[in-house]
Amino acid sequence: MKNIESSYLHPNQATLNQPATEHIADATPIMKIQQPSTIKTIPLEPIVDERPVVAVDVSSIRIGETETGELCAIRGAIVWKEKTRYRYQRIGPFPFHITEQNKKEIQKLFRNNHFEFSEAPNVINMQARMGNLFERWLQLGISCSAYGAIILWDGSMTAGMVDSPVDEMSRLLETARNRLSTVLAFSKNTNLRFSGYKLTDYAEKAVPPCLLQINGFPVPSGPVILLGDVYVAKLTRGVCSFRLDIDKKVPREQGIGAVQSLLGNEVLVQSYPETLRLAHIYSTFTATEVIGIQRFIAHQYGLKIVTRPNVRRMLFGPFGKGAEG
Repeated sequence: MKNIESSYLHPNQATLNQPATEHIADATPIMKIQQPSTIKTIPLEPIVDERPVVAVDVSSIRIGETETGELCAIRGAIVWKEKTRYRYQRIGPFPFHITEQNKKEIQKLFRNNHFEFSEAPNVINMQARMGNLFERWLQLGISCSAYGAIILWDGSMTAGMVDSPVDEMSRLLETARNRLSTVLAFSKNTNLRFSGYKLTDYAEKAVPPCLLQINGFPVPSGPVILLGDVYVAKLTRGVCSFRLDIDKKVPREQGIGAVQSLLGNEVLVQSYPETLRLAHIYSTFTATEVIGIQRFIAHQYGLKIVTRPNVRRMLFGPFGKGAEG
C-alpha cells in the first residue's frame, strides 16, 4: 500500500451496488447421465451428538483505481458452533494496491505461506485469485486446529483449476482427516448438468432430509478432478437444494454420518447450514464499509479522491447503463 502515497484515487462507484466477489463454485464440464435410475435417494436421520461445526468464507471487493493500478480489499470469516453457542472471527479487511510492478511481490507473499499462483495473472484477475488463495489459507488453518469437527466449505471440491491446485486441495482434506474432521462443501451455484438439467433440479420431488447419490458418476477429462463424492443435498423443506461434495477418502458411512450430525446439531434454513450463512454475512462488504475503506485509505496515504467522468452517460444519456468498460 505504501507505493500509492500522494497519488489519485478514483472510487469505484459501481461497487456500492454490486455484491462482493466470490469464488466460482465449480468449473466442472457438463456431463450426462443416460438413465435416471442411476440416481439413488439416501434418507437421513438427525444425529444429536454435539459435534462442533466450523464454517469458512471469504469475499473480496474492488475499492477503486489509481494512476498505476487497482485497489481492492479482502476479508474472511470463520464461524464456530459448539452446542448452542455461535462464535465468529473476522480476518481483515486487508487492502491491497495491485500494480504490474508489485505482482511478483504479492506472489511471494502467498508463496511464503505455501500457496502459489500457478501462473502470473493480470492485474484485473488478481483480486479474485488472491481471495481464493486467502480462503485456502484459512481452510488450512481450520483443518490444522479443529478436531473431530464438521468443517463446511463454500464451494466444491473440484481441483486442478488455476486457484485450486490438486496438491494443495488434497493437503487440506488430508489434514482434516488426520484430525478426525470431515469436510462438507456446499455449492450455492453449480455448472454441473445431467441430460440438460441442472444437478440440483433432480431433488425437486425428493422428500427431505435426504441426499441424492449419482451412481457411476462420470470422471471429468483433462486436469480437472473431483476430490469429493458429489451428492445433491435437500436437508429441509423448501425450494432450495445444493450440490454437496464429501471427501472421497472418507469412508462412505462416515461421510453420510457427518451430514446426519449436521442435521442434529445445526440450524438449517432452506437446506443451508447457519454457520455457513453467518460466515458469508460476516465476510461480505457492505456499501457503508466500502465508503469507510475508501476514506481511510485516502486519509492514511494522502490520496486525492477524483471522480472519473461517466463516459457511457456522457455519450448515451439516460441510455448509458451498464458497467464502465
